[in-house]
Amino acid sequence: MQSVSKSTLKRLPIYLHYLKTLVPLDQQNISATQISQALGLGEVLVRKDLASISNGGRPKIGYEVHALIATLEDYLGVGKVSKAVIVGVGRLGQALMMYKGFGEFGLEIVAGFDVRPSPGVGGKPVYDVKSLSSLLPQMGASIGIITVPAAVAQDVADELIRAGVKGIWNFSPVHIVVPQAVAVKNENLAASLAVLSKQIK
Repeated sequence: MQSVSKSTLKRLPIYLHYLKTLVPLDQQNISATQISQALGLGEVLVRKDLASISNGGRPKIGYEVHALIATLEDYLGVGKVSKAVIVGVGRLGQALMMYKGFGEFGLEIVAGFDVRPSPGVGGKPVYDVKSLSSLLPQMGASIGIITVPAAVAQDVADELIRAGVKGIWNFSPVHIVVPQAVAVKNENLAASLAVLSKQIK
C-alpha cells in the first residue's frame, strides 16, 4: 500500500460515511466510478485514494461494500476510542458536546472546560478552566477541542499541550502554533462561509 497524504486522509471518512448509507440498501459491490459519481469526485482520485489503503478492488466487480467499510474503519481507527475535551463551552462548544455522531469515528468527548463551570452538557461535566492542567491528565484525553475567543486560543493550546494532548481541533478563528509532534486541524467557519458565499454568487 502507498503512503496516505493529508488530502487523502481527509476524504477517507467521506467514503466511509457514504458506504455506510449503502448497507441498508443491501448493495454488495460498488465501483470507484459509482463512488466518484455519488460524491462528485474524480474517478482517478477515488481509485488512487482507495488503492492507498486497500487492494480489494477487482475489474468489472469493484469493491465488496462490507469489506471496504471494514478496511476504512480499521485504517481510521474506528472502534479505537480517542478521548477529547472541549475548552470553551459557549453555543458552539455545547453543540459539539451534544453531538452524537463523533462516536461513529471513535471520538468520545469526556468533559468541557469553561470560565463558567456547570453541572454538565449532554451528560458530560463542565469544569472550571482553571482546573484544566490538573484534571486533564486524569481523564486520558489525547485531543483538545478549542472553541474559545481568538484572543485566548493560543494560551489554551499551550496549556492543553503542557497537559499532554497529542492533537488539537481548533475552531477559534486564529492560527495557533504547536510543536511538530502535536497534530492540529483548524476549522475556520467564517472562512468556509466566505468561500461558500463566493461560490453561489
